[in-house]
Amino acid sequence: MTAKRGINFLQTPGPTHIPDRVLQAMQRQSIDFAGQRFKDIAISCYPDVKKLFRTEGEAFLYTSNGHGAWEAVLTNILSPGDKVLVPETGMFSLSWKSLAEALGVAVEYLESDWRHAVDPARIEQRLREDGGQEIKAVLLVHTDTATSVTSDVAAVRRAIDAAGHPALFAVDAVASLATTDYRMDDWGVDVTLSASQKGLMLPPGLAIVAANAKALAACEKATLPRFYWDWRERLKEHHYKWFCGTAPEHLVFGLRAALDLLAEEGLEATFARHRRLARATRAAVAVWAEGGTIEFNVIEPVDRSEAVTTVLVAEAWDANALRDLCYERFDVSLGTGLGQLDGRGFRIAHMGDVNEPMLLGALGSVEATLKILGIPHGDGVTAAIESLAHAG
Repeated sequence: MTAKRGINFLQTPGPTHIPDRVLQAMQRQSIDFAGQRFKDIAISCYPDVKKLFRTEGEAFLYTSNGHGAWEAVLTNILSPGDKVLVPETGMFSLSWKSLAEALGVAVEYLESDWRHAVDPARIEQRLREDGGQEIKAVLLVHTDTATSVTSDVAAVRRAIDAAGHPALFAVDAVASLATTDYRMDDWGVDVTLSASQKGLMLPPGLAIVAANAKALAACEKATLPRFYWDWRERLKEHHYKWFCGTAPEHLVFGLRAALDLLAEEGLEATFARHRRLARATRAAVAVWAEGGTIEFNVIEPVDRSEAVTTVLVAEAWDANALRDLCYERFDVSLGTGLGQLDGRGFRIAHMGDVNEPMLLGALGSVEATLKILGIPHGDGVTAAIESLAHAG
């Protein structure tokens, strides 16, 4: 391959672009993780992480990706044979379901079409039917990164309450944390999980879980096997227990820098930036769709993510070929279609350390790729520029 100049435009929905200050914070020599210098850095991260979750609960850090965070949640709140209710949102609800089944948890899966948000009324109805209260938890993926479907967390909480059901409410906020205004306590979420490689602007490898008092009480009774994931061990006073062994020092150094960057920008400004970029992306896709071969995966505009947009291509065209050409010609990396969307769709991420020029460069490269492949499309880049020019 011919050497490329400039930078790769990483528009995948994880890993995302890492800010220079985060990279610089990690580019340092190891220190004694049992010493006071590291303790001070690590300790400072916990209250700031809780601010991102908007919670007064406990926060836990793991050397892991999001799949590990799923396991951490399940092993701390469930026992073998417990039943959970998982509404389908896409590839990642399916994967969380599979992980739960592998742990010996019974899963009831509320199937959907990967194109619509979760229907709270279906959850309420199913919980009302559960007279014996066999369902111990509802597991919701807030934004499914594969489909870009975003569901209304607060509405699901209201549905659980309307059914008068005691099930725990667990939410995957991997794609939504630090990209949209997530409010764990206000929305009545019992346990939330996330990971480092998306809105937090870090490399993959750090998982974060937040748990409220109800979830912590369930932890005391849960009997699924656990050791590394155990919240009880990680709440002990000895610093060594916080990470169940050697701490992921450099990820924590990076986390400290990322939290500082988010605080300097301000969370409201961060969310507003993601809304602007999402609107511009949608404006481009809507005009591309005028050619009759491109469409949004998510049908209802209100259900579309502010972190990533999943785009479908007509069956006559290969979305993977589009992705490959976009990378080879323009050094722009798009997300692949996952699961049933493999070959049918691609994903444009607009999350994390991304600004308007970066997004316009990516959208322009996608449009050029459509032109090279002869895929009919409208002038989406001009629509994105108009959206940004008139953004508040």
